[in-house]
Amino acid sequence: MQSRLRVQGHPIQPMLVTFPYGLFVCAVIFDLADVVGGPAFLGEVGYWTAVAALVAAALTAIAGMVDLWDVPPDRTRRTAISFNVVNAAMAGLFLLSCLVRAEATNRGVSPALLVVEVLALAVGGVGVHLGARLMRHFDASRSEVTSVEIVRGVDARTVELVRPRP
Repeated sequence: MQSRLRVQGHPIQPMLVTFPYGLFVCAVIFDLADVVGGPAFLGEVGYWTAVAALVAAALTAIAGMVDLWDVPPDRTRRTAISFNVVNAAMAGLFLLSCLVRAEATNRGVSPALLVVEVLALAVGGVGVHLGARLMRHFDASRSEVTSVEIVRGVDARTVELVRPRP
């Protein structure tokens, strides 16, 4: 199975998914530092990091939906749908946290909201597991090339939108 959205032959969605995950983890770290008594600006940094993660999650979800069109109706499709639902749940919990914090003057986090964010990261851990399972199915027939062959294969068309082979 191949992804419809690719860069240099590699699917885009698995590359994009690292951004929201990494930003959500950073947001929780900033918020944890704020709750345990760090400088007050760390809460606001955590808030804006979570907002950036939500934007990245939206872009990742769009790429995931494009890829979902061509997934055959089997176990792989169920895994892909579960992966997207789990990631949406994680983003929804962070969105809830951001909406509550948007009204605060310094956008700091409360201990209760920090628990919600940690729960969201746990949900995201399930998404990581499902994503790893999906990657075993994507491009399973694709053989990896050596580093010298990679340099020879670079051309002007590095980003492509193609219909996957049956």
